[in-house]
Amino acid sequence: MKNIAVIGAGTMGNGIAHTFAQSGFTVKLIDVSEKSLDKGMATIAANLDRMLAKGTITEEDKARTITNIITYTDIKDGVVGVDLVIEAATENVELKLNIFKQLNDACSHNTILATNTSSISITQIGAVVAHPERVIGMHFMNPVPIMKLVEIIRGYTTSDEVTKTIMDLSEKLGKTPVEVNDYPGFVANRILMPMINEAIETLYNKVAGIYEIDTVMKLGMGHPMGPLQLADFIGLDVCLAILNVMYDGFKNPKYAPCPLLVNMVRAGKMGVKSGEGFYDYSESKKAEKISKQFI
Repeated sequence: MKNIAVIGAGTMGNGIAHTFAQSGFTVKLIDVSEKSLDKGMATIAANLDRMLAKGTITEEDKARTITNIITYTDIKDGVVGVDLVIEAATENVELKLNIFKQLNDACSHNTILATNTSSISITQIGAVVAHPERVIGMHFMNPVPIMKLVEIIRGYTTSDEVTKTIMDLSEKLGKTPVEVNDYPGFVANRILMPMINEAIETLYNKVAGIYEIDTVMKLGMGHPMGPLQLADFIGLDVCLAILNVMYDGFKNPKYAPCPLLVNMVRAGKMGVKSGEGFYDYSESKKAEKISKQFI
């Protein structure tokens, strides 16, 4: 397996493409937007420059990684001859189902179809393609080139052979794959998102402020960043989407998103990506300045 297609040039997609290309794979990075592709490639180059400055890669490594990535704006063109497709589009079930229907028509039946979804049912996605046993979840963590974990999610019909292939492939990337079963939120977000949501509820109920909540979790629980800072980093819209998937999937009120989170997303306060969430990122990408609405 040497030829990989990645659909989506956003944060996760370009990170996945970077990781595979740096490991010597030929990567076809696909996005309907040429602007998104340009931005994704610029992000990859900037991340490689940071690695170069730290001495973890050489100039030759950087050049080879960039050369290993080819960009496409059409799925049919981009998936020709690939062994594996990894979909990394927005966390929207209808969008993902539409992409997999296109992949079903464009790819051979031997092509493994993976999704980077962080919560949506692999079984539901697999149901729209022929041979659903080849559909699997590859949930990478952000930032992809650095984070070691890959959550490997088996759908109801995912085959043992495909699971083993993807587990082995993840190890070749220098990652640590963990196999989990297909239930809403899987493992990572089933545990993480209720914690983030509870932190937002704690703020909403005026138990404590943003700085205080994040400081308690960093210094008291040893977390590298507080839950509100982490929510901003993930994207509040993504957090809301995952919580909605879990709430719809389990019908349990403990997964219901906090009204404050809902309102912030409606207002366009998405976190780092929009320049403001719980923190203000207009001057720095670091969570140093509390958003004015919470002061």
